[in-house]
Amino acid sequence: LSATIDEKIFCVHAGLSPDLTSMSAINNVKRPIEVPEEGLVCDLLWSDPEPGVTGWAENDRGVSYTFGADVVQDFLEKFDYDLVVRAHQVVEDGYEFFAQRQMVTIFSAPHYCGEFDNAGAMMSIRDDLMCSFQLLKPSIKKK
Repeated sequence: LSATIDEKIFCVHAGLSPDLTSMSAINNVKRPIEVPEEGLVCDLLWSDPEPGVTGWAENDRGVSYTFGADVVQDFLEKFDYDLVVRAHQVVEDGYEFFAQRQMVTIFSAPHYCGEFDNAGAMMSIRDDLMCSFQLLKPSIKKK
């Protein structure tokens, strides 16, 4: 569901949750688990950041929430992290920052499903926690 790097970078599949009141809440999730329709596990797998949103809002996906930059800021302050790393959404350049570079979306599949003209990206993290990105350009195969 999530991982941390040097207690400073929080990695998650999708996003944050209003039910994430402590890190032990994640550790206490009984596994294996079916993904519920709501709650902490659902949100970690389905929530999305949304520019222009303040707090929590309904998600167009029909499940979980969208959240604003203020939610990211509050999360980082509460848990003493520097960055949230997530995936879950196609982004045109392979990676995309949100909330004044406090959150980054990384999507590693270029030309996703043959439907998108997106690049993919990989993020490397050095020992000093400096992050860098390698782009994976889409290649269109000629028939």
